[in-house]
Amino acid sequence: MKVVAIHTAKGRRLPVRAVDSVAAEEGRGLVGDRYHGTRHRHVTIQSREMLDLAATELGREIDSGGTRRNVTVDVGSIPTKPGTRITIGEVILEVVRVSAPCRLLDDDMGRGAAAALSRRTGSVCRLLSSGTISVGDEVTVFAEDQTGG
Repeated sequence: MKVVAIHTAKGRRLPVRAVDSVAAEEGRGLVGDRYHGTRHRHVTIQSREMLDLAATELGREIDSGGTRRNVTVDVGSIPTKPGTRITIGEVILEVVRVSAPCRLLDDDMGRGAAAALSRRTGSVCRLLSSGTISVGDEVTVFAEDQTGG
């Protein structure tokens, strides 16, 4: 699994912007993102493969930034079980919860988008370490018994 896109937004209704890399601060979030400094919602992660499946169901393409998620990986399902650990490069994340599709997706992407993305929008994670997350970074998902969790 590899990072294929990174998006941040400075505010709730402000447009997302694509970046090649972003600073991740342990316990705080992604520098420059609207959720930086929140308690648990530091990073959202989704899979391009799952977006493509949703796009097939929806009948139109879905841009990675259109979902307002921070990190998009190329393939696979994103774990949703709380406590699951994920590394992106050298940065360690922990799944907090599933990232439910925003109710505004139908307004932004067209009718049916929220339903097509249901169960495919990835997870909300907290940052357990600091570092830089970059497009092209390797992503690894760890089973609970491999992380001592």
